[in-house]
Amino acid sequence: MRTATIVKIIILLASGGLASGILPVPAVIPVWIFWMIFCIALAVVINDLLGKPIPFLRWSFIRLIFGMKTLLKVWQVGDGREEKVAETVLRKARKGNAAEVISVIDNFCYNDSVLINVGDKKGALLDTALERAQPKVILELGTYVGYSAIRMAQRLPVGGRLYSIEFNPDNASIARRIIDHAGLSERITVVVGTLGDGGITAKVLESDHGFTSGSVDFVFIDHAKDAYLPDLNLILQRGWLHKGSVVVADNIKFPGAPDYQAYMDEQEGKRWKTQSHKSFVEYQSLISDIVLESVYLG
Repeated sequence: MRTATIVKIIILLASGGLASGILPVPAVIPVWIFWMIFCIALAVVINDLLGKPIPFLRWSFIRLIFGMKTLLKVWQVGDGREEKVAETVLRKARKGNAAEVISVIDNFCYNDSVLINVGDKKGALLDTALERAQPKVILELGTYVGYSAIRMAQRLPVGGRLYSIEFNPDNASIARRIIDHAGLSERITVVVGTLGDGGITAKVLESDHGFTSGSVDFVFIDHAKDAYLPDLNLILQRGWLHKGSVVVADNIKFPGAPDYQAYMDEQEGKRWKTQSHKSFVEYQSLISDIVLESVYLG
């Protein structure tokens, strides 16, 4: 719904539309719900007119919240924003310019529709962790539209490789298009699957992509939060990490990965050495979050 149309409705309501019967509240909707929706709409419109100073107070964020059931099932919001960001990147970013691709995605998330990629603020934490680790082989759990894969692959040395696992084939297709446009297809391999599929994807990584004992230098975890710990345990069981390998995990506080946090707390100084980085949920500065950076002690 366009902002101008919403403004007209709000003016009509504020001028007595409800009381006069011009816009009667439907009998099936309790009055308090109607007024709650009205107040949310008013806040969103005012935020929009003021230039969106509160990034999460937008229609795209509210649509994401109401699409959470779909999001947690298929890892798309359900309104086509993932496809739209790919179209926007191909239209606005110069081909082969990875930094420009990242910038276009960030601008899309701030000005058009919020996405669930790591974002610019936590992305900077990821950049710093990569500079410390200097990895040659990276494993990413959760490709989504390819934002973090591109961000990380830019920092790989010559001959370095990033393998990103994505559950949704449609997301994988979108990510590959964006990655190709960024000029990083030679560094990034998107594998459709999940480590929680009984070993199928793990075997593909080993047989087709050379995963073996101690071969992975860096892992970025940003997929289903209840899969963080099981997937890390599988990685450990397969022996892919070596002493000094780094694992970075996003969204530890919001929406939260309590089992993973408890495990890292319990294993501190034994199997892992962990730094906790405070930040904010993607593309806003009110909802706080935590990123964990853990070094494997062997």
